[in-house]
Amino acid sequence: MKFDVKNLKLADGGKKRIEWAAREMPVLAKVREDFVKRKPLKNVTLGACLHVTVETANLMLALKAGGAKLALCASNPLSTQDDVAATLVQHYKIPTFARRGENRKVYYGHLNQVLDFKPNVTMDDGADLVSLLHDETSRQARSLSKKVWGSSEETTTGVIRLKSLAKSGKLKFPVIAVNDSKTKFMFDNRYGTGQSTIDGILRATNILLAGKKFVIAGYGWCGRGIAARARGMGAEVIICEVDPVRALEARMDGFRVMTMLEAAEIGDIFVTSTGDMHVIGLEHFERMKDGTIMANAGHFDVEIDVKALGEISKEIIEVRQNLKEYRIGVIPAKSALVSDRGAGIQGTGSRLGGRDDRKGGKSLYLIADGRLVNLASAEGHPAAVMDMSFAGQAKAAEFIAKNHRKLKRQVYALPGEIDTEIARLKLDAMGIKIDELTEEQEKYLSSWEAGT
Repeated sequence: MKFDVKNLKLADGGKKRIEWAAREMPVLAKVREDFVKRKPLKNVTLGACLHVTVETANLMLALKAGGAKLALCASNPLSTQDDVAATLVQHYKIPTFARRGENRKVYYGHLNQVLDFKPNVTMDDGADLVSLLHDETSRQARSLSKKVWGSSEETTTGVIRLKSLAKSGKLKFPVIAVNDSKTKFMFDNRYGTGQSTIDGILRATNILLAGKKFVIAGYGWCGRGIAARARGMGAEVIICEVDPVRALEARMDGFRVMTMLEAAEIGDIFVTSTGDMHVIGLEHFERMKDGTIMANAGHFDVEIDVKALGEISKEIIEVRQNLKEYRIGVIPAKSALVSDRGAGIQGTGSRLGGRDDRKGGKSLYLIADGRLVNLASAEGHPAAVMDMSFAGQAKAAEFIAKNHRKLKRQVYALPGEIDTEIARLKLDAMGIKIDELTEEQEKYLSSWEAGT
């Protein structure tokens, strides 16, 4: 069996952690029980590019129980839990290609090794596997993409990329946007990202959030979750948005709303959660106070302009695990216009704003090199919330296997009845009962005759 993991000796410890996570994933357990009986994925070769975590391991076990032949690689160079990767290979005989800290060359090599299995169904978190299958310069990709029945996508960033492909008419096979399922984005994005982002920041810094000015870029479902958790920890939350409706919603939810340029001058902690690039860049670094901490909760490491930050830094020091200090002095000449504008506000002349006592210098701190903070410096979402997301992924694989001949080359949402089924299973697992409509109530809601 082909594989590439860091150390197979880590497997026993990983197995215990996978089993612990399984206790918090009762919906996926129900799906797995059903899959064992029906084998809906028999004759399916499934290539997955996901964060290699304990939760993902439980998804892989459910898919394997359904009869699928599997190959797995990481969807981010810093999100792999090496003990889990070892366990999947050693104990569960699932070909896995993932090493925490792998470089770009190894990362894409692993993607290609998954494609070597010639999957007819793929599963993505960030759309890297699908993007590789759409590489027109690759003969292998062009050949393989013709045989793919369909794919499923886990995260907002990936769905954005895939909808762009579909809009341009270049999407080569149908895709199920699992991220757009209610039992995914309303819970995973909000409660999962909210808690795990705060967890990642605290593990990297061990700072007190209470009393801090906590700036969040983006007020989508992930931003909402982060904002709620930060406020719960006693932080003063500030939202930066480009969407007028979301900005208004954030204000009505009780948060301060302003531009990133305004926030840069007063914020203590900054978190990006937008799915877009260079949300925090040079003009913001120039205004930030000494000691400012930055982190990214988006999928790709483009939301904070790390390259620009490095270029204006005199020295970069790793001060804690997953935390780097960027020591900054005089603004480069190319930024003179911006610095002059900042001088009137902050009174720093030609120096960077918010300087400390080091002769015009200051230190800015970046967590996990600007990669997604919840997985790079913590363990990702809690298993209890990934339970619903991965139940949706398993159901999406079955849906593709069953319906691929009649699906068009477009991005689909999972059928609403699957969302409802997952929600009911979760409620049952939590011991919660809800009311049901009476015949009279159903008739009333479906009728147009009744009125005043």
